[in-house]
Amino acid sequence: MKRLFTFLVVLALIGYLSFKGAVWWLADQRLAEARKAVEDAGVIDRGEIRSGIEGRLVLGNGGYQHFRLTQPVEFDRLMFDAGSPLALLSALLDPADLPGHWSLQAENLRLKLDTNMFRNWVTAGSEVTPALFSPVCGPDHRQHLGSGDLLRLGISGVSGEALVIQRVDGVYGELTTVNAGSVDVDWPGARLNPLDLPGIAESTTSAMTVTLRDGGLMRRVAAYCSRESGVETGEWTSIVMDAFSEALRARGFSASDQLLALYRQWLTEGGELTLDVDPSAPVWGVPVRGGGEAEGASLDVRYNRSQVPDVYLTSVEPELPERPDAMLEPVVTDGGMDGSADIVAGWNVRDKDDAESWIGQTVRVTLENGNVVEGRLVSVGDSRMEIARLTDGGEVAYPLAIRLIATFEVWRRGQTR
Repeated sequence: MKRLFTFLVVLALIGYLSFKGAVWWLADQRLAEARKAVEDAGVIDRGEIRSGIEGRLVLGNGGYQHFRLTQPVEFDRLMFDAGSPLALLSALLDPADLPGHWSLQAENLRLKLDTNMFRNWVTAGSEVTPALFSPVCGPDHRQHLGSGDLLRLGISGVSGEALVIQRVDGVYGELTTVNAGSVDVDWPGARLNPLDLPGIAESTTSAMTVTLRDGGLMRRVAAYCSRESGVETGEWTSIVMDAFSEALRARGFSASDQLLALYRQWLTEGGELTLDVDPSAPVWGVPVRGGGEAEGASLDVRYNRSQVPDVYLTSVEPELPERPDAMLEPVVTDGGMDGSADIVAGWNVRDKDDAESWIGQTVRVTLENGNVVEGRLVSVGDSRMEIARLTDGGEVAYPLAIRLIATFEVWRRGQTR
């Protein structure tokens, strides 16, 4: 009996160690394949690999560094729960052969914010469709909310937890942050295949329910950006609303009155917004009247759990807004004998040798070849200065050789410095 007991203990220990070793090796192989698959876009740091006999694979202290970003996305713990040891081994052997029910949870998922979130070499095309959500956040109304503004709001990073659950009847996901609200997604009938992520839209014909909660962020943004823009909150809201309408017209749509009212309310008050959208449908399933939709069609939207009627778009002729090559505010040149000038609202010419004293301010430089670069002055070195501009992808810092700068201008509101 003692020999049998000893044999069973040894057999169980060998089986346990074999399972742990097999999971570690298979996980290392799959993660190596993942690193190779994304090597053109970024680098995966898998961290530590651990597993549990209950069918869990845990990665500890890992992250992902995208080449376009200056900061990595990191996590303390990333846990995949397959439900059983056999299901975990099957999933690692063939990632397309996932069980009917599994979950993926990230703990302390975080992204540290920087004034320049995008690499200097990341550029955008000269002609881009205006963004639908791009709040004005500066005296120059082409200056929009960026990561530097969030830092000045006291938001040094975004952190929280993420959860994805694959159920037999669909996919559920949520992202909850400490200081930027949360988003929940419930997609009936959807099936997530890690080897074909875009294919999830074709796995179901159902719409997804998305719930956004801002956690008080929008009120802070509205107060901060209106102050930075030098206008009252109501006027700031009107400026952002006009930009939203222009962005829709550039795409060939016009918003209904209720949609505009809902957007205005969300801009200034935030709250909880729940809507049903379909990623596989045109315009994500938002009804477009005049485009084949029934006249009474409306998007299913609930604001703070109350139904909002008559939310739809109307087809119009696309109209791209005109974007001048340079701003039309008056340029004020130095006129005093001592090199000083009366400071008035508008662009004020300053000596580029003193550019370091204007770091953080909105500036405009004209190069010797006639090109104009406008944005927030980030840094000044011996031979270069960096100006951050907001693009569709985020904030981009442009390095400029000081010797090639013909004029250096600073936007002032008229107050004495």
